[in-house]
Amino acid sequence: MSTGTETTAATAGLRGVVAAQSSIGDVDGEKGILIYQGYDIHDLAEHSTFEEVVFLLWNGRLPKQDELADLTAQFRANYSVPSEVIAAMKTFPKDADPMDVLRTAVSSLDFYDKAGHATDRENATKAAIKLTAQMGTIAAAWDRIRNGKDVIAPDENLSIAENFLYMLRGERAEADEARMFDIALILHADHELNASTFTTRVVSGTLAGMYGAVTAGIAALAGPLHGGANTNVMKMLIEIGDLDKVDEFVEKALEEKRKIMGIGHAVYKTEDPRATWLRKFSKTMAEKAGETKWFDMSQRIEKLMLEKKGMFPNVDFYSASTYYLMGLPLDLYTPIFAVSRISGWTGHILEQYANNKLIRPRAEYIGERGLKYVPIAER
Repeated sequence: MSTGTETTAATAGLRGVVAAQSSIGDVDGEKGILIYQGYDIHDLAEHSTFEEVVFLLWNGRLPKQDELADLTAQFRANYSVPSEVIAAMKTFPKDADPMDVLRTAVSSLDFYDKAGHATDRENATKAAIKLTAQMGTIAAAWDRIRNGKDVIAPDENLSIAENFLYMLRGERAEADEARMFDIALILHADHELNASTFTTRVVSGTLAGMYGAVTAGIAALAGPLHGGANTNVMKMLIEIGDLDKVDEFVEKALEEKRKIMGIGHAVYKTEDPRATWLRKFSKTMAEKAGETKWFDMSQRIEKLMLEKKGMFPNVDFYSASTYYLMGLPLDLYTPIFAVSRISGWTGHILEQYANNKLIRPRAEYIGERGLKYVPIAER
Protein backbone atom coordinates (compact mmCIF):
# COMPACT_ATOMS: atom_id res chain seq x y z
CA MET A 1 0.00 0.00 0.00
CA SER A 2 1.49 3.35 -1.03
CA THR A 3 1.58 6.34 1.26
CA GLY A 4 0.12 9.71 0.37
CA THR A 5 3.61 11.11 -0.12
CA GLU A 6 4.45 8.41 -2.67
CA THR A 7 1.21 9.03 -4.55
CA THR A 8 1.86 12.75 -4.69
CA ALA A 9 5.44 12.28 -5.93
CA ALA A 10 4.37 9.78 -8.58
CA THR A 11 1.79 12.14 -10.06
CA ALA A 12 3.58 15.46 -9.55
CA GLY A 13 2.71 17.74 -12.44
CA LEU A 14 0.18 15.06 -13.52
CA ARG A 15 3.05 13.21 -15.22
CA GLY A 16 1.67 10.09 -16.90
CA VAL A 17 -1.91 10.76 -15.78
CA VAL A 18 -4.46 10.31 -18.58
CA ALA A 19 -6.82 13.29 -18.32
CA ALA A 20 -8.72 13.09 -21.62
CA GLN A 21 -9.33 11.00 -24.71
CA SER A 22 -8.33 12.66 -27.97
CA SER A 23 -7.74 11.72 -31.60
CA ILE A 24 -5.89 14.93 -32.43
CA GLY A 25 -2.28 14.11 -31.62
CA ASP A 26 -0.10 11.57 -29.89
CA VAL A 27 3.48 11.46 -28.65
CA ASP A 28 5.58 8.33 -28.24
CA GLY A 29 8.41 9.61 -26.10
CA GLU A 30 10.36 6.36 -26.12
CA LYS A 31 10.49 6.09 -29.92
CA GLY A 32 10.50 9.82 -30.70
CA ILE A 33 7.27 9.72 -32.70
CA LEU A 34 4.74 12.55 -33.05
CA ILE A 35 1.51 12.08 -35.00
CA TYR A 36 -1.39 14.34 -35.91
CA GLN A 37 -4.66 12.48 -36.48
CA GLY A 38 -2.71 9.36 -37.44
CA TYR A 39 -0.15 11.04 -39.71
CA ASP A 40 3.53 11.05 -38.79
CA ILE A 41 4.98 14.55 -38.37
CA HIS A 42 7.78 13.78 -40.84
CA ASP A 43 5.26 12.87 -43.55
CA LEU A 44 3.31 16.09 -42.95
CA ALA A 45 6.42 18.29 -42.81
CA GLU A 46 7.65 16.80 -46.06
CA HIS A 47 4.44 17.10 -48.07
CA SER A 48 1.82 19.25 -46.36
CA THR A 49 1.12 22.93 -45.68
CA PHE A 50 0.10 24.59 -42.44
CA GLU A 51 -3.41 25.30 -43.74
CA GLU A 52 -3.83 21.63 -44.68
CA VAL A 53 -2.63 20.56 -41.22
CA VAL A 54 -5.15 22.89 -39.57
CA PHE A 55 -7.95 21.19 -41.52
CA LEU A 56 -6.56 17.81 -40.46
CA LEU A 57 -6.44 18.74 -36.78
CA TRP A 58 -9.98 20.07 -36.82
CA ASN A 59 -11.60 17.38 -38.97
CA GLY A 60 -9.63 14.19 -38.45
CA ARG A 61 -8.74 13.79 -42.12
CA LEU A 62 -6.81 15.52 -44.86
CA PRO A 63 -8.89 17.90 -46.99
CA LYS A 64 -9.94 17.46 -50.57
CA GLN A 65 -8.84 20.17 -52.98
CA ASP A 66 -12.07 22.18 -52.78
CA GLU A 67 -12.16 21.88 -48.98
CA LEU A 68 -8.61 23.18 -48.64
CA ALA A 69 -9.36 26.01 -51.06
CA ASP A 70 -12.45 26.95 -49.06
CA LEU A 71 -10.67 26.94 -45.69
CA THR A 72 -7.72 28.88 -47.12
CA ALA A 73 -10.11 31.49 -48.56
CA GLN A 74 -11.83 31.83 -45.17
CA PHE A 75 -8.51 32.34 -43.41
CA ARG A 76 -7.45 35.01 -45.88
CA ALA A 77 -10.79 36.81 -45.66
CA ASN A 78 -10.32 37.03 -41.88
CA TYR A 79 -6.67 38.18 -41.68
CA SER A 80 -7.69 41.74 -40.82
CA VAL A 81 -8.15 42.51 -37.14
CA PRO A 82 -10.93 44.95 -36.11
CA SER A 83 -9.56 48.49 -36.33
CA GLU A 84 -10.62 49.10 -32.73
CA VAL A 85 -8.23 46.37 -31.55
CA ILE A 86 -5.31 47.90 -33.47
CA ALA A 87 -6.23 51.32 -32.07
CA ALA A 88 -6.23 49.92 -28.53
CA MET A 89 -2.85 48.26 -29.11
CA LYS A 90 -1.40 51.65 -30.05
CA THR A 91 -2.18 52.84 -26.51
CA PHE A 92 -0.25 50.00 -24.85
CA PRO A 93 3.16 50.70 -23.27
CA LYS A 94 5.79 50.25 -26.00
CA ASP A 95 7.84 48.02 -23.70
CA ALA A 96 4.95 45.63 -23.04
CA ASP A 97 5.82 41.96 -23.44
CA PRO A 98 4.50 40.72 -26.82
CA MET A 99 2.79 37.75 -25.15
CA ASP A 100 0.93 40.08 -22.80
CA VAL A 101 -0.15 42.14 -25.79
CA LEU A 102 -1.23 39.01 -27.67
CA ARG A 103 -3.22 37.75 -24.69
CA THR A 104 -5.00 41.07 -24.22
CA ALA A 105 -5.67 41.66 -27.91
CA VAL A 106 -7.02 38.13 -28.46
CA SER A 107 -9.30 38.51 -25.46
CA SER A 108 -10.66 41.75 -26.93
CA LEU A 109 -11.51 40.04 -30.24
CA ASP A 110 -14.43 38.47 -28.37
CA PHE A 111 -16.14 41.89 -28.31
CA TYR A 112 -16.37 41.92 -32.11
CA ASP A 113 -17.74 38.41 -32.66
CA LYS A 114 -21.46 38.27 -31.93
CA ALA A 115 -21.38 34.46 -31.76
CA GLY A 116 -18.07 34.33 -29.90
CA HIS A 117 -19.53 32.56 -26.86
CA ALA A 118 -21.30 29.87 -28.88
CA THR A 119 -20.09 26.31 -28.40
CA ASP A 120 -21.90 24.60 -31.28
CA ARG A 121 -19.63 23.23 -34.01
CA GLU A 122 -20.58 25.76 -36.69
CA ASN A 123 -20.07 28.93 -34.67
CA ALA A 124 -17.10 27.62 -32.71
CA THR A 125 -15.38 26.73 -36.00
CA LYS A 126 -16.02 30.23 -37.33
CA ALA A 127 -14.36 31.66 -34.21
CA ALA A 128 -11.47 29.21 -34.65
CA ILE A 129 -10.99 30.39 -38.24
CA LYS A 130 -10.87 34.02 -37.15
CA LEU A 131 -8.42 33.33 -34.35
CA THR A 132 -6.12 31.24 -36.55
CA ALA A 133 -6.17 33.94 -39.21
CA GLN A 134 -5.64 36.87 -36.86
CA MET A 135 -3.03 35.58 -34.40
CA GLY A 136 -0.20 36.40 -36.80
CA THR A 137 -1.71 39.76 -37.67
CA ILE A 138 -1.69 40.81 -34.02
CA ALA A 139 1.86 39.60 -33.38
CA ALA A 140 3.26 41.33 -36.46
CA ALA A 141 1.25 44.52 -35.86
CA TRP A 142 2.59 44.83 -32.32
CA ASP A 143 6.20 44.58 -33.43
CA ARG A 144 5.66 47.44 -35.85
CA ILE A 145 3.64 49.53 -33.39
CA ARG A 146 6.26 49.29 -30.65
CA ASN A 147 8.98 50.29 -33.12
CA GLY A 148 7.06 53.35 -34.31
CA LYS A 149 6.29 51.90 -37.74
CA ASP A 150 3.03 51.82 -39.66
CA VAL A 151 1.01 48.63 -39.35
CA ILE A 152 1.06 46.73 -42.63
CA ALA A 153 -2.30 45.47 -43.87
CA PRO A 154 -2.41 41.72 -44.51
CA ASP A 155 -2.16 40.41 -48.06
CA GLU A 156 -5.01 38.03 -48.87
CA ASN A 157 -2.95 36.47 -51.66
CA LEU A 158 -0.48 35.00 -49.17
CA SER A 159 -0.53 31.93 -46.92
CA ILE A 160 -0.57 32.30 -43.13
CA ALA A 161 3.20 31.79 -42.99
CA GLU A 162 3.98 34.13 -45.90
CA ASN A 163 1.56 36.77 -44.64
CA PHE A 164 3.08 36.87 -41.16
CA LEU A 165 6.58 37.46 -42.54
CA TYR A 166 5.22 40.09 -44.94
CA MET A 167 3.33 42.02 -42.25
CA LEU A 168 6.37 41.90 -39.98
CA ARG A 169 8.95 43.01 -42.54
CA GLY A 170 7.01 44.96 -45.15
CA GLU A 171 8.33 42.77 -47.96
CA ARG A 172 7.64 39.25 -49.12
CA ALA A 173 9.88 36.44 -47.93
CA GLU A 174 11.86 34.39 -50.40
CA ALA A 175 10.16 31.13 -51.32
CA ASP A 176 12.62 28.84 -49.48
CA GLU A 177 12.41 30.87 -46.29
CA ALA A 178 8.61 31.01 -46.43
CA ARG A 179 8.51 27.23 -46.86
CA MET A 180 10.80 26.69 -43.87
CA PHE A 181 8.62 28.96 -41.76
CA ASP A 182 5.48 27.14 -42.95
CA ILE A 183 7.00 23.82 -41.88
CA ALA A 184 7.99 25.35 -38.54
CA LEU A 185 4.30 26.20 -38.02
CA ILE A 186 3.38 22.59 -38.86
CA LEU A 187 5.92 21.27 -36.36
CA HIS A 188 4.56 23.42 -33.52
CA ALA A 189 0.86 22.92 -34.31
CA ASP A 190 0.00 20.35 -31.65
CA HIS A 191 1.69 18.32 -28.96
CA GLU A 192 -1.00 16.39 -27.14
CA LEU A 193 -1.89 17.63 -23.62
CA ASN A 194 0.92 20.11 -23.05
CA ALA A 195 0.29 22.77 -20.41
CA SER A 196 -1.38 25.36 -22.66
CA THR A 197 -3.51 22.83 -24.55
CA PHE A 198 -4.68 21.27 -21.29
CA THR A 199 -5.53 24.77 -20.08
CA THR A 200 -7.73 25.40 -23.13
CA ARG A 201 -9.55 22.12 -22.54
CA VAL A 202 -10.16 22.89 -18.87
CA VAL A 203 -11.58 26.31 -19.74
CA SER A 204 -13.67 25.12 -22.68
CA GLY A 205 -14.90 22.26 -20.48
CA THR A 206 -16.83 24.85 -18.48
CA LEU A 207 -18.50 25.80 -21.81
CA ALA A 208 -16.68 29.11 -21.84
CA GLY A 209 -16.37 30.51 -25.37
CA MET A 210 -13.53 29.94 -27.84
CA TYR A 211 -11.91 33.34 -27.18
CA GLY A 212 -11.79 32.85 -23.43
CA ALA A 213 -10.30 29.37 -23.75
CA VAL A 214 -7.65 30.55 -26.21
CA THR A 215 -6.80 33.56 -24.05
CA ALA A 216 -6.15 31.18 -21.16
CA GLY A 217 -3.95 29.07 -23.45
CA ILE A 218 -1.88 32.11 -24.37
CA ALA A 219 -1.42 32.91 -20.68
CA ALA A 220 -0.15 29.38 -20.06
CA LEU A 221 2.15 29.44 -23.09
CA ALA A 222 3.73 32.68 -21.85
CA GLY A 223 5.22 30.92 -18.83
CA PRO A 224 9.01 30.47 -19.04
CA LEU A 225 8.69 26.71 -18.50
CA HIS A 226 6.54 26.38 -21.62
CA GLY A 227 6.68 28.70 -24.61
CA GLY A 228 9.70 30.85 -23.88
CA ALA A 229 12.37 28.18 -24.14
CA ASN A 230 13.59 28.98 -27.67
CA THR A 231 14.08 32.63 -26.77
CA ASN A 232 16.19 31.50 -23.82
CA VAL A 233 18.18 29.15 -26.07
CA MET A 234 19.18 32.10 -28.25
CA LYS A 235 20.01 34.22 -25.23
CA MET A 236 22.24 31.39 -24.02
CA LEU A 237 24.03 31.19 -27.39
CA ILE A 238 24.56 34.95 -27.40
CA GLU A 239 25.88 34.76 -23.82
CA ILE A 240 28.39 32.06 -24.79
CA GLY A 241 29.47 34.11 -27.76
CA ASP A 242 31.83 31.78 -29.64
CA LEU A 243 32.34 28.12 -30.48
CA ASP A 244 35.56 27.89 -28.46
CA LYS A 245 33.71 28.92 -25.30
CA VAL A 246 31.01 26.25 -25.50
CA ASP A 247 32.83 23.48 -23.65
CA GLU A 248 33.67 25.67 -20.68
CA PHE A 249 30.09 26.99 -20.50
CA VAL A 250 28.56 23.52 -20.56
CA GLU A 251 31.00 22.16 -17.98
CA LYS A 252 30.31 25.01 -15.60
CA ALA A 253 26.55 24.79 -16.10
CA LEU A 254 26.58 21.08 -15.31
CA GLU A 255 28.76 21.60 -12.24
CA GLU A 256 26.33 24.22 -10.97
CA LYS A 257 23.37 22.01 -11.92
CA ARG A 258 21.98 24.69 -14.21
CA LYS A 259 19.67 23.71 -17.06
CA ILE A 260 20.99 23.85 -20.62
CA MET A 261 18.09 25.47 -22.45
CA GLY A 262 16.57 23.48 -25.30
CA ILE A 263 18.06 20.17 -24.17
CA GLY A 264 15.85 17.40 -22.80
CA HIS A 265 12.08 17.02 -22.83
CA ALA A 266 9.39 16.01 -20.37
CA VAL A 267 8.14 13.30 -22.74
CA TYR A 268 10.81 12.44 -25.33
CA LYS A 269 13.57 10.07 -24.21
CA THR A 270 15.21 10.19 -27.63
CA GLU A 271 15.43 12.89 -30.30
CA ASP A 272 12.40 15.14 -30.58
CA PRO A 273 11.27 14.52 -34.19
CA ARG A 274 10.62 18.23 -34.62
CA ALA A 275 14.27 18.97 -33.81
CA THR A 276 15.29 16.82 -36.79
CA TRP A 277 13.72 19.36 -39.15
CA LEU A 278 14.78 22.47 -37.28
CA ARG A 279 18.41 21.33 -37.15
CA LYS A 280 18.31 21.15 -40.95
CA PHE A 281 16.69 24.59 -41.18
CA SER A 282 19.25 26.11 -38.80
CA LYS A 283 22.04 24.78 -41.01
CA THR A 284 20.34 26.02 -44.18
CA MET A 285 19.80 29.52 -42.76
CA ALA A 286 23.38 29.62 -41.43
CA GLU A 287 24.80 28.78 -44.85
CA LYS A 288 22.45 31.23 -46.54
CA ALA A 289 23.47 34.03 -44.17
CA GLY A 290 27.15 33.10 -44.35
CA GLU A 291 27.20 32.96 -40.55
CA THR A 292 27.56 29.42 -39.23
CA LYS A 293 28.60 30.34 -35.69
CA TRP A 294 25.21 29.81 -34.07
CA PHE A 295 24.65 26.49 -35.80
CA ASP A 296 28.16 25.29 -34.99
CA MET A 297 27.73 26.25 -31.33
CA SER A 298 24.38 24.48 -31.20
CA GLN A 299 25.86 21.31 -32.67
CA ARG A 300 28.68 21.35 -30.14
CA ILE A 301 26.27 21.77 -27.23
CA GLU A 302 24.12 18.95 -28.62
CA LYS A 303 27.15 16.65 -28.87
CA LEU A 304 28.38 17.43 -25.35
CA MET A 305 24.98 16.97 -23.74
CA LEU A 306 24.45 13.65 -25.49
CA GLU A 307 27.88 12.42 -24.38
CA LYS A 308 27.69 13.70 -20.82
CA LYS A 309 24.00 13.37 -19.96
CA GLY A 310 22.42 11.24 -22.67
CA MET A 311 20.04 14.12 -23.42
CA PHE A 312 18.74 15.18 -26.81
CA PRO A 313 17.70 18.58 -28.23
CA ASN A 314 14.02 19.45 -28.21
CA VAL A 315 11.96 21.54 -30.62
CA ASP A 316 13.21 24.80 -29.10
CA PHE A 317 16.92 24.15 -29.48
CA TYR A 318 17.36 24.66 -33.22
CA SER A 319 14.27 26.81 -33.77
CA ALA A 320 16.14 29.51 -31.82
CA SER A 321 18.98 29.94 -34.32
CA THR A 322 16.64 29.35 -37.26
CA TYR A 323 14.41 32.26 -36.23
CA TYR A 324 17.40 34.40 -35.28
CA LEU A 325 18.93 34.03 -38.73
CA MET A 326 15.54 34.89 -40.24
CA GLY A 327 15.88 38.21 -38.43
CA LEU A 328 12.93 37.57 -36.12
CA PRO A 329 13.05 39.47 -32.79
CA LEU A 330 13.83 37.22 -29.82
CA ASP A 331 10.72 38.16 -27.87
CA LEU A 332 8.50 37.26 -30.83
CA TYR A 333 9.50 33.59 -30.69
CA THR A 334 6.75 32.71 -28.22
CA PRO A 335 4.04 34.67 -30.08
CA ILE A 336 5.14 32.78 -33.21
CA PHE A 337 4.63 29.58 -31.22
CA ALA A 338 1.07 30.79 -30.60
CA VAL A 339 0.57 31.58 -34.31
CA SER A 340 1.10 27.85 -34.86
CA ARG A 341 -0.33 26.31 -31.69
CA ILE A 342 -3.66 28.11 -32.14
CA SER A 343 -4.45 25.31 -34.60
CA GLY A 344 -3.99 22.63 -31.96
CA TRP A 345 -5.69 24.62 -29.23
CA THR A 346 -8.78 25.23 -31.32
CA GLY A 347 -8.83 21.60 -32.45
CA HIS A 348 -8.85 20.45 -28.82
CA ILE A 349 -11.50 23.00 -27.90
CA LEU A 350 -13.75 21.79 -30.74
CA GLU A 351 -13.18 18.22 -29.59
CA GLN A 352 -14.00 19.19 -26.00
CA TYR A 353 -17.23 20.90 -27.02
CA ALA A 354 -18.29 17.88 -29.09
CA ASN A 355 -18.15 15.48 -26.13
CA ASN A 356 -17.97 17.74 -23.12
CA LYS A 357 -17.52 16.77 -19.52
CA LEU A 358 -16.49 19.35 -16.94
CA ILE A 359 -12.85 18.74 -16.02
CA ARG A 360 -12.81 18.67 -12.25
CA PRO A 361 -10.00 16.54 -10.74
CA ARG A 362 -9.41 16.06 -7.04
CA ALA A 363 -6.42 17.21 -5.01
CA GLU A 364 -4.88 14.92 -2.41
CA TYR A 365 -5.20 16.83 0.86
CA ILE A 366 -1.94 16.86 2.84
CA GLY A 367 -2.80 19.56 5.37
CA GLU A 368 -3.69 19.31 9.03
CA ARG A 369 -7.07 18.24 10.41
CA GLY A 370 -9.00 18.78 13.61
CA LEU A 371 -7.78 22.30 14.33
CA LYS A 372 -9.98 24.49 16.52
CA TYR A 373 -10.58 28.17 16.07
CA VAL A 374 -8.65 30.39 18.49
CA PRO A 375 -9.89 33.96 19.10
CA ILE A 376 -7.54 36.53 17.55
CA ALA A 377 -6.63 38.05 20.92
CA GLU A 378 -5.35 34.69 22.12
CA ARG A 379 -3.11 33.79 19.15
